[in-house]
Amino acid sequence: MADRYGMKADAPRGWYVEVTRRPGEEPPLTAANGRVAAGQRDDGDVTRGVLHACTRALPADRGDFGSGVVDLLGPDDVFVALVDYGPEVADQGLFERQGLPRLAPSQFAPNRMQRPLPGMSASQQFFSSGGRAFCLFTVLGSHARRMASVQRAAQLVRTLHITDRDTMRRQGGRP
Repeated sequence: MADRYGMKADAPRGWYVEVTRRPGEEPPLTAANGRVAAGQRDDGDVTRGVLHACTRALPADRGDFGSGVVDLLGPDDVFVALVDYGPEVADQGLFERQGLPRLAPSQFAPNRMQRPLPGMSASQQFFSSGGRAFCLFTVLGSHARRMASVQRAAQLVRTLHITDRDTMRRQGGRP
């Protein structure tokens, strides 16, 4: 899959993957010190890239954390969202943890869903990678089948690639 917004996945067979960005302002270019570069505004509704991966086809109309798609999951399906929060909050507070998280069945519970859906469970983990902050949100179509489903999700997560902030700047992108 092509690298968009500094995120990509080399998904295993049977996965659908898209990287998108909702309409809104591009994140401002930042100087080496992390501040907004001269001549750039930082007062609009900034949106950043989101990578969605699912074991069933992704509908065009869906939210960053899977609204519009998780309702469609069957008991053997998995949905993964990698949501970019940008460099401004990277490496601090909620985003202190470094590197893509490893998934384990113990991290999933029905009460971790954005809204309760019968039989499903989710995991939400915050981390930083390459000077950028992210949330990895994963939904399993069946909490009862999590032992097998988490293995499928982990296989997908291992294929995720995140371009670091400095490389994105050099390439003219906005982290």
